[in-house]
Amino acid sequence: MKFSMTAAQLLTASMLLLSAGFAAGQQSYPSKPIHIIVAYPPGGGNDILARMVGQKLTESWGQPVIVDNRPGGNAVIGTDLVANASPDGYTMLSTGGGHVTTPLLLHTPYDAMKDFTPVATVSKSEYILVCNPNLPVNNLQDLIALAKSKPGRLNYASAGSGTGPHYAGEILNAVAGVKFQHIPYKGGALAVADVIGGQVEISIQPAIFFIAHIRSGKLKGLAITGEMRSATLPQLPTFAEAGLPAFDIKSWFGFVAPAGTPKPVIDKLSAEIAKILAMPDIKEKLTGQGMDPFISTPEQMVALMKADIVKYSKIIKAANIKLEN
Repeated sequence: MKFSMTAAQLLTASMLLLSAGFAAGQQSYPSKPIHIIVAYPPGGGNDILARMVGQKLTESWGQPVIVDNRPGGNAVIGTDLVANASPDGYTMLSTGGGHVTTPLLLHTPYDAMKDFTPVATVSKSEYILVCNPNLPVNNLQDLIALAKSKPGRLNYASAGSGTGPHYAGEILNAVAGVKFQHIPYKGGALAVADVIGGQVEISIQPAIFFIAHIRSGKLKGLAITGEMRSATLPQLPTFAEAGLPAFDIKSWFGFVAPAGTPKPVIDKLSAEIAKILAMPDIKEKLTGQGMDPFISTPEQMVALMKADIVKYSKIIKAANIKLEN
């Protein structure tokens, strides 16, 4: 007895086999190490959170999670690496609001939305304004007065052009009527180091960068965003209390994967990260760093990113922010 199959039947059979193989692959995920790319040097918020979440993923799934720092080019180098990685769920980018705001000022080789699939947010945080302890100011109004007496002669350090701290400095210039010069760095930790060293006078970044240094006296905290004081640094006044209620900016951190990563994999990662953020020890660690757990679905993260593009496009236009190398 002979058996023969038409071309259509062969195609159908092949598709069924591929589908079965694909389904089996998703069920076994992860079956090898996962890489989390951090587009900044070690020590910053993206790096700390990547290692915190990565350790828990390793414990939950039994597969190593490798954090790989690839700084440079205002985070473009590491981000582009992920954009071009295999969309199989084994490569993620630890990122934040700068993922969508940096391309508003820089020409990037990737599209922040089209070339990535959002996985989950991890945390959100208020911003803190700090200065070098040797700067002759004791509060925000002292700083504003000093800046007005020396227009263009004081500097602020950011994590790079197009990042949240860059926008924060320009918003301060606009609402306080001052002119701090922007000094971009290859990451928030490097910016902090130069403020501590006295090379730059001030910086405005997410709380995670400053809490330990404020407590140790290496930096002087002047104000924090938000409607109420932080439980972590209760002595620090809000910007509204310090006389500048118009200043407001928030930060968030999260993970994205290459575009085309299968939805079952994205959903599995997102659900596991949500479980991690609900763990008491993780909540305690985040709170200690001045952050709050920020759980979202991939769809909610997409909406957040789109809203940031609209928001910061308006800020760029209003403040006439330009690229600085």
